[in-house]
Amino acid sequence: MSILNVLLRPDQLLVAVDTLAEDALTGAPSSGAKLLLIPQHNLLLAARGSTQFFLRMYELSLQASFRADFTMEQLMRELGLVIDKLWPVYERAAIDAGLPRSALGTELVLGGWSSKSGRMVATAYAKHDSAASAIVQPLDGGLASPGEPLEGRPDSFELVDVLQAGRLQAEWLNQAVGRQVAGGRLLVASLGEHQAVVQDLGTL
Repeated sequence: MSILNVLLRPDQLLVAVDTLAEDALTGAPSSGAKLLLIPQHNLLLAARGSTQFFLRMYELSLQASFRADFTMEQLMRELGLVIDKLWPVYERAAIDAGLPRSALGTELVLGGWSSKSGRMVATAYAKHDSAASAIVQPLDGGLASPGEPLEGRPDSFELVDVLQAGRLQAEWLNQAVGRQVAGGRLLVASLGEHQAVVQDLGTL
């Protein structure tokens, strides 16, 4: 698992992810994009967990974004249903590839500027088992995953604080799992009403 942090207020959405990944062919450490933009609608999709499942969700979201009647609210409503529909296929393929069922899981965040609401909005999705529906949670102030190492820390949009939070989470995750599962660099996307900026804050 990796890092997925979200800070949300009416005029700004900030999402931070690490970049540590594994080469699909060799298993060697590599660098992966865990947040991707849908720029024409000022949206982003970010993930923690299965990279392959994340990329499939992004592909479908991007395709939907080309519809003439597209709205982010409709995509947010549909995404949980799409996750439930496609999860069994992913789960079977992962198990056939030798991954334990207990290791499977995804956390996704879809967010951006809502012209309908006149503010930034975001929804979080989580899926771990075919036997249960995806958890769909509209966000109010944000999300920290994992949250344990940040307990007691105030939310802050200051980038120095965002980087420090990511470093605390990476250290905690790697110690908890017993190997490096979070790391690389910390990427941050900051969305406003008319802009999206992606920054590399540095090494975790």
